[in-house]
Amino acid sequence: MSGCRKRCKREILKFAQYLLRLLTGSLHTDSVEDELEMATVRHRPEALELLEAQSKFTKKELQILYRGFKNECPSGVVNEDTFKEIYSQFFPQGDSTTYAHFLFNAFDTDHNGAVSFEDFIKGLSILLRGTVQEKLNWAFNLYDINKDGYITKEEMLDIMKAIYDMMGKCTYPVLKEDAPRQHVETFFQKMDKNKDGVVTIDEFIESCQKDENIMRSMQLFENVI
Repeated sequence: MSGCRKRCKREILKFAQYLLRLLTGSLHTDSVEDELEMATVRHRPEALELLEAQSKFTKKELQILYRGFKNECPSGVVNEDTFKEIYSQFFPQGDSTTYAHFLFNAFDTDHNGAVSFEDFIKGLSILLRGTVQEKLNWAFNLYDINKDGYITKEEMLDIMKAIYDMMGKCTYPVLKEDAPRQHVETFFQKMDKNKDGVVTIDEFIESCQKDENIMRSMQLFENVI
């Protein structure tokens, strides 16, 4: 495996771990690493210049990410099956299929069944370099499975079950069977301010901004790559 391919896999792994910790509010400062090395690569200048304007990455960073993306996905796009396969390598102790499905849909903003390099960069830019507001909007979109502008308790439970399934049975301390539901009950009670059975984007953002763990998670990866 080439050096660039290894670096790309490391970056995707750190990204996967970041998303998991972001959604559970459990990031810690000692999890932050910066191992990305600079390299000169061929690219399409017009496309990268446009992405530089649309994202918070420099042209050099985009060159590195583009080469890694093309090494992993020569076709230039990632379909859902490939996305699930990538995630299953990072979480072999559990079943990441459902979580990868939800995450893929969050990246596939135009819902065409594929994540392009542009889709990947736009999502990555928000999660790693975006403002707190942008990150929370992105997280809300992930939880809002049917994209109707609200998060129901069932949707939040589906995401949490997917996360716990991905973590597997080998976690310590061992998770109880009803842990996802308990987690959701606690979170949903805090977020559903008017008790109408759904969480709006405003309720979601307000609740997250008052949670120190979530806010700390939002701030740590601003300069990870």
